[in-house]
Order: sequence, then C-alpha cells, then structure tokens
Amino acid sequence: MSPGFAAMLDALPFLWRGLLVTLSVSALVVVLSLVAGAVLGLMRVYGPPVLQPAVQAFSDIVRGIPVLVLIFFVFYGLPVVGLQVNSFTSAVLALAIFSTAQVTELARGALQSIHHGQNEAAKAIGLTFGQRMASVILPQAARRFLPAWVNSVTDAVKGSALVSLIGVGDLMMAIQQVIGRTYQALPLYVLGGAIYFAINYGLSLLSRHCEQRLSYYQARE
Repeated sequence: MSPGFAAMLDALPFLWRGLLVTLSVSALVVVLSLVAGAVLGLMRVYGPPVLQPAVQAFSDIVRGIPVLVLIFFVFYGLPVVGLQVNSFTSAVLALAIFSTAQVTELARGALQSIHHGQNEAAKAIGLTFGQRMASVILPQAARRFLPAWVNSVTDAVKGSALVSLIGVGDLMMAIQQVIGRTYQALPLYVLGGAIYFAINYGLSLLSRHCEQRLSYYQARE
C-alpha cells in the first residue's frame, strides 16, 4: 500500500468530523438565506416603493463583494462594534448574507416571471393580497424558483471551504491538519475534492430532476 493511500485511509475518521462541521455550516446558511431571501425577494416585487431600492442595493452590493472579503469583514468587523461572536457564528453569518443576496434575486426573478394579469384577475374576483400570493402567485413562482435555488445550495457548500481561514474546524481545515502531520498533500486534497464533488454532484442531480419536473408541469399547464 502506497503512503499516500494509507494516509487517506487513516485520515477518514478525522475528516468525517470536519465534514460534519461543513455540513452544519452549509445547512444553517441554506435555511437562513432561504427564509431571508424569500422575504426580501417578495419585498423587492410587492413591497412598499420606498423599500424596493434598498433591497436592490443590498443585493447588488453584497453580490459584488468576494465571499472571502465578506467573511473577513464580518469576522473582524463585529468585534469593532462590540459584538463578540465565535468564528463559527461569523462564518455562518457571512455566508448567509452572501447567499441571501443570491436568493433574493432568484425569488425576484421567479415572482416577476408570473404574468401580472394573473394577479389582476385574482384581485378582480375579490382575493386579498395574502390569498393571491398563497393561491395564485407563490405556487407558480416556487416551481420556477426551485431548480435555480438548488444550484445556489451547491455554491453555499463550496463557499463553506473558505471558513477554515478564520479557524473553523471544517473539512478543509481537517485536511490541512492531516497534511501537516503526514506531508501527503496531493492524496489528501484529492480525497477532499472527491468528498466535495460527491456532495455537489448529488445536489446537481437534484437540480436536474427539479428542472425535469418543472418542464413536465409547464407542459401540462
């Protein structure tokens, strides 16, 4: 057995602990950004006119900042304003802010893809705003939103690899620590790449399935 392969086998239990941290960060980011992004996307399309430019500005500014810069900004910036949080919380917050900006645009696009005539027709038969959203707009928008959102989840997983730079013990940090002990860099990076690929490939298959289902429903409509 080659030293590199042996190092990969020996590292698996340690990498598993780092993978759990990566999955925890990714799951929190996905949930937080989905909720916040959906609300902001709804405000961007149907909110008060005074708030719509603010939501658009937030989305444009955050999406224009590299993720790594945003992580460092949150990690080092929060203590400056008196908020003491650990590296895990800073990482989740920074990635959630970035993902929220992306989800906001996805939600906006999905909502605006619904012809305005449907909203007007629902209003004409006496439905309230909440009823129009729940019964007419959101069910259709969700089918357009879902495939693109699943793709954004893969970005959240890949972005989580950067959190090791602020001391979060994720999969990438675990790989670097094992390399520091074994000096087998290439095999361990190959193993780490394979783990990330397996996660994101599974998500890509899910996205493809969602697109196929969406095409099927659209064909029936």
